[in-house]
Amino acid sequence: MPVMTEGQHTGEFIVSEGNGSISRETVTILNGRTLDTGAVLGQVTATGKYREVDPAAITGAEIAVAVLFEAVDASGGDAPGNIISRLAEVHGGEVVWPTGITDPQKQTAIDQLATATIIVR
Repeated sequence: MPVMTEGQHTGEFIVSEGNGSISRETVTILNGRTLDTGAVLGQVTATGKYREVDPAAITGAEIAVAVLFEAVDASGGDAPGNIISRLAEVHGGEVVWPTGITDPQKQTAIDQLATATIIVR
């Protein structure tokens, strides 16, 4: 029997979240690329749009504030996306970090998420 390998499923990274929809928001994902479920996000201050966290940015996106609930294709323009923005625990091995992020940068982002009451376990 052939082996089937599945990618990460929507919301699979969630350990726990608040009742109802208190932990989630629908937001605009900034044009640029496709993001996977579990991507750690920052928010661009000037536009309020979200993108993959970038520790080298000076736009607001250097601060980790949310985790993407489901994959979003924003490669052809801004796109709506659902995020975990508060009151949640997420599995540290399931969240998606940007390519090239260092361990100290990752720890800073984890601390920033904790400020938003998103705890990485």
